[in-house]
Amino acid sequence: MSLFQVVYASRPFGYDQGILNGILADARRCNERDGITGSLVCRDDLYLQLLEGPADLVTATFERIAKDDRHLEVRRLLAGPAATRIFPDWAMRHDPARSWMWTPDEVTDGAPERAGRAEVLGVFQRIAAEAGL
Repeated sequence: MSLFQVVYASRPFGYDQGILNGILADARRCNERDGITGSLVCRDDLYLQLLEGPADLVTATFERIAKDDRHLEVRRLLAGPAATRIFPDWAMRHDPARSWMWTPDEVTDGAPERAGRAEVLGVFQRIAAEAGL
């Protein structure tokens, strides 16, 4: 099995704790079934998610998310093969937005879309390091 990663950004629709809990429950259930791991960073203006696993299943998951009405303006930031998993033991790790991430103004101005592969993956590598993974 070759390992594949996708990172996307979207804007939450109707962001509240209930919607977030539903997204996380759905993600964990489906990802455990499909051998997908990853992390979801969320705040009221941004979802930033890393998915990693088998290419066909990660691609299908991303396509399902892109059609989910809890997300607006879904933008794939990167997709491609990976040597190792960043979150090998997490069906879906939830992380609130960090102070070192982009500000709301930077998100509105397109910072996630302008970020390079290293910067985007660096967000998740830092989260994993902070969690001691």
